[in-house]
Amino acid sequence: MSASDCVLRRTMSRAASVRNQVVCREMLHVLDVYRYTRDPSYFVYFHNIILIGADFYDVVLCDGDCRISVALDPRLNSLVEKNVLRRGVAVRNAALLPLDLPVTVKSFILNSVEVCAPEGDQGDCDNLPWITRSSTSGPILANRMVYLPLWNNVDFLGSPWRKKLPPQLALETDPLPRVTVEALRQGFLRHQEWVVHPICNLQMIVRITQKSHLMYYGKAERRSSCPYRAVLQVCDHTGGVALVLWESMCVDWYCVLNPGHIISLTLFQVKPLYRSDSSDIEISVNSQHPRTRISVLPDTQTWSDMVPSQTFLERFCGSEQLPDCPHDTVCDVVGLLVFIGRSERIRKGTLLLEYRWLFMEDGRSFKPIRIQLFSTSQPDVHRQLHPMMPVVCCGLKVIRSEEGLWYLTNTPNTLLYCSGVGKMTHAAVQRLRDWVRRQDHERIWRSGLIGGFFTYPPTPASLETYMRGWQGAPPIVQGSELQWEMKKLCYRERKTFCIQATVTMVTHCRRGEEELCIFWRDGFSSSPSSSSWPQSTPQPSPISASLCKRKLFMESPQKGRPTATVQPQARSNTAILFEASLEFLQNTDSDSDDTDDRDDQSSVTRPTVPDFPPVAAETLTMRCDGSIQQAATVTMGGTLPRDAVFCCDDYYTLTLRVLPEHLCVSAVFLPQRTPLSPRGCAHENTWASILANGAFSTHTLPPTPDDLIRMGQQLANKKMLCVLEMCHLGGDTTEVVLSRGFII
Repeated sequence: MSASDCVLRRTMSRAASVRNQVVCREMLHVLDVYRYTRDPSYFVYFHNIILIGADFYDVVLCDGDCRISVALDPRLNSLVEKNVLRRGVAVRNAALLPLDLPVTVKSFILNSVEVCAPEGDQGDCDNLPWITRSSTSGPILANRMVYLPLWNNVDFLGSPWRKKLPPQLALETDPLPRVTVEALRQGFLRHQEWVVHPICNLQMIVRITQKSHLMYYGKAERRSSCPYRAVLQVCDHTGGVALVLWESMCVDWYCVLNPGHIISLTLFQVKPLYRSDSSDIEISVNSQHPRTRISVLPDTQTWSDMVPSQTFLERFCGSEQLPDCPHDTVCDVVGLLVFIGRSERIRKGTLLLEYRWLFMEDGRSFKPIRIQLFSTSQPDVHRQLHPMMPVVCCGLKVIRSEEGLWYLTNTPNTLLYCSGVGKMTHAAVQRLRDWVRRQDHERIWRSGLIGGFFTYPPTPASLETYMRGWQGAPPIVQGSELQWEMKKLCYRERKTFCIQATVTMVTHCRRGEEELCIFWRDGFSSSPSSSSWPQSTPQPSPISASLCKRKLFMESPQKGRPTATVQPQARSNTAILFEASLEFLQNTDSDSDDTDDRDDQSSVTRPTVPDFPPVAAETLTMRCDGSIQQAATVTMGGTLPRDAVFCCDDYYTLTLRVLPEHLCVSAVFLPQRTPLSPRGCAHENTWASILANGAFSTHTLPPTPDDLIRMGQQLANKKMLCVLEMCHLGGDTTEVVLSRGFII
C-alpha cells in the first residue's frame, strides 16, 4: 500500500505540516502496551500537572499497514491500570501530540482516545513497518534500558534479557591467581590491600546454590537506566558468600545463571553485606569501571573438584510432615498440580504484588499442599503451569495461623521446576512418579480445577475470634468510603472490607439462567412453585442508558486536558459494567422499620423483578478440560472460554444495606462446598450459622435453594457485621463476595 493510503502515515503527514495535535478518526488496533518507571526528566514534558504514581506507558498502535509507538498521557493511566486499554482492543479518535525530543525520530503523546470493543484477530503484525521509533528502542519518556511487565516488578520482559549463554564466554578462564571464599572474607575483614582495593583482580571459582528473584529499585527521582539487582548464593569448599548482580549485569546474566552452575569470576568488588549488621561480605558484580568478567564452566572433574557437589531438594518435606513444621520453616516440595488459581494482586505499600494459589498432591497424605505463589522471576515457567503437571518447588516457607491452619509461600530464593521433572533422580521425585502411575489418569484429569474465587486462610467462623485477630475491632468502613475504595482498585487487585449492614434481599439462580431466579425480599419471598417469572416477563436491564457510553473524564474537556471514552461492548455473562455489578443504590424506603405496610403491599401486589448483577464467570471455578491452554485463561489479562464447565453454577446474591447511609451493595455468596473448601464444621444450617461459617454444614445435607429462600425471614431487620472480599476483574467489572456475615 502506498504511503498516501496508510491511515497512520496520513495522520503523521498532517502532524508534520501543522506542528500541533492531530486526531486520527479511523479505527486503530492496540498491539501492545508497555510499562516503565518515569525518571526526573518527566518534568520537561509535564511541568504543569501533578502526577499520581510513578508509571508511564507506551502504546503500540496499528492500522493494518504500519505500526507506531506512542507515549500515553499519564492522566490516562487508569485506562491501563483497569485493563481497559489493553492488547487487542480497537481505538478511534486518537489525538496525537508531537513531542519535541532530542532524537532524530519524531515521537507522539496519545492524550485522548476512544476505546472500542475488540474486533477479532488482526493477523500477524510483527513484520509491519514502523512509522516512528519501534518499541524495541526502549521507553519514550524516560531513560530506561528495559520495559517492566504490566502487572508486577519481579518478572522480566522483552528481548534485551539474554536467555542463552554467549558462546565466546562459555569456556573462558583467566590465568590469574585464584582465591577462595574464606580467604577473600578474612582478607576483607583484616583490611588487606588486595581485597579492599576497589577492584579485586583475582579469579574465584564457585558453584551457584541459590538464586533470588529480581529486585527492581527504580524510582521517579533516580536516573538509573537499569535499576535491577539480584542475589546469587555461591560457595566453594571453604564456605559460601552472596554474589550480587547489579543493573545491566542482571539483563545479561540473570536468565543465564542457575543453581548448579560452576562459574569463574574476575574483576569484582568486595563490600560489606548489604543491609546487614553482621560483619560479613558480598561480592558485587558491576557492568562498568571495569566490567566484571563471568564465565560458565563445564561441570567436569577439572572444575567440580574445586567446588562442593550439587545438592537438590536438601530441605524436602512431604505433605505428611508439613502440618508439624514450625512457622517460617524453609522447605522444598514435590507434587502433582490439582488446582491453579487465577492471578490476583495485593497491595504492599505502593507496590502491587502478583500471586496465585496452587494445590499439589504428592500421595503421602490425603491433604493437599496449599501454596500462595508470588512471582519468582520465571514468567515462562509460570505460563506453563496447568493441572496434572508434576512440579518441584524449592525455597518455600511455612506460614501458620493462630487457628492451626498452614500453607506455603515464597522466600526471596523460591524457584519452580516443571520441565524435566520426569528425568530427575531424587527419591522424592521417583516416589511421586510411581504414585502417579498407579492412579486413574482420566479421573485425575477430571478432578483438576482452575480459577475462581478463593481465599485462604478462611475468615474465622466466630465473631469473637475474628475480632481478636484485629486486636479489638476491625476497621469498619461506611458506604461512601466503600464506594470510593472500590473505584480505586486496579486490575486484579484484591482487598478485604468490613461493613455493618442489613440484608434486604437474597436471590438464588444458576449462572446464565438469572431470569429463573428465586428470591426473598424483605416483605416478600419467591420460590419456583409460588412466583417464578415467565420468559415473556420484561426484564429491566441492569445497565441504564446513561451508562452505555461512559466518559472517563469531563464531558467538555478543558483545553490541554486528556480525554478518554469507553464505547459499549456486547453484553455477555462475563462482561458486566461496574455500575451494574457493584451498583450503590440510594435506598428509596427510608423507614426500614415499617415492615407491616410492606408485608400488606406484597401480599396483594406482584413485586418488581429483582434487580441484581449476574455473577462474573471469573468468580466460579472451572473444571479442567484436558487442554494445556485452559490455565492461561485465568492469568493476568486472560479471557475465559465461553464453553467453560464450572464446578458449580449455583450462586446466591445478597443485597446489603450499608449502615448508616442506607446505600446498597450486591454481594455474591457461595456456601456450596467444593474440593477447594477448607475443613468445615457441623452447624444447624440456619442463615446465621451458614453466614458465620461461609458454607453449609459438613455433617448434614445442605438445605435446598427453595428451603433457604423460604428461611430468608430469619435475616429480616438483623444488623450484621459483613466481611467482603473485592477483586477488580478488569474494565468495569468488580467482584464482591461475602465471605462471612455475623449477626450482632
